Amino acid sequence: MDDHEFITQLQKLGTTIRELRSARGFSQESFADACGLDRTYVGGVERGERNLGFKNLLRISEALDVEPSELLADISAKSGGK
Repeated sequence: MDDHEFITQLQKLGTTIRELRSARGFSQESFADACGLDRTYVGGVERGERNLGFKNLLRISEALDVEPSELLADISAKSGGK
């Protein structure tokens, strides 16, 4: 996977998180508080600028009340992705 493909996958993850957050009525700030994360970090994740760690992925999935796999459903490590 080259850097461009990696960034594309991060952006897909960020979009999924943003859509779920919005659907649940969270502002970015209230969501960050629910996750125990900084608002600017969450913003970077949603824009695909941050390569979040596993612990933070679990925090986000817990705050959204979804399984971590749901956040990663549209992500592929294979060239071309979904």
